[in-house]
Amino acid sequence: MEPARHELDDLRANTLLAGLPEEEFEPLRGRLDVVGVQLRDQVYQPREPISEVYFPLTSVFSMVAVADDHIAVEVGTIGHEGMVGLPLFLGAPTSPNAAFCQIAGRAARMGAADLHEFLGHDGALHGMLHRFTQTTMVQLAQNVACNMTHSTEQRAARWLLTTGDRVRSDQFLLTQEFLGQMLGVRRQTTSETASALQTDGLIHYTRGNVTITDREGLIRRACECYQIVRAEFDALVSGE
Repeated sequence: MEPARHELDDLRANTLLAGLPEEEFEPLRGRLDVVGVQLRDQVYQPREPISEVYFPLTSVFSMVAVADDHIAVEVGTIGHEGMVGLPLFLGAPTSPNAAFCQIAGRAARMGAADLHEFLGHDGALHGMLHRFTQTTMVQLAQNVACNMTHSTEQRAARWLLTTGDRVRSDQFLLTQEFLGQMLGVRRQTTSETASALQTDGLIHYTRGNVTITDREGLIRRACECYQIVRAEFDALVSGE
């Protein structure tokens, strides 16, 4: 991960950082470095110490559970609304899961020691991370239910919509291989699903570029899990 120039506006692109009062944001700002993150850059790996946390600005990260056969299954995503490295906030130095970059972009990085020291003051960030923990728990629980009860096409529509929300754009880079891994299906199933959504005019997909061309139609195609999780994250952003 290569360091990148950071400015005030960069940091405020993250919802948690943007919500901090000025008297808390200024001392935190000096502990953050904005870095460029690339696809599959690792933040932490199973049972290895988590040394840093990331506040995504334009990037998106996947939280994945790893099975005995080393197959990684996505359980949630984190974008501009949150922080990657939540186990550290909850007092755990490691996690049985992993986190890596799903959509390349920028993120504000902070060391674990700096996070613990800053949170010791019990300011606004502490409360906001508690609220983010709640929304993350809802996302994880809903994803479990979704993976058990809904079709691949419904889950693909939900995943594409969620990714668009995380990057705040209806256009983003995504390979079929990566989408298949996130959905836990074979490449052929992924190809057939993407083709069906494109044939129906909901997305346009070419050479790893996805454009959501009919967001309302894609919402109708997705299961209700998208709206449930979206409502939680909307409440986090609005502070309700």
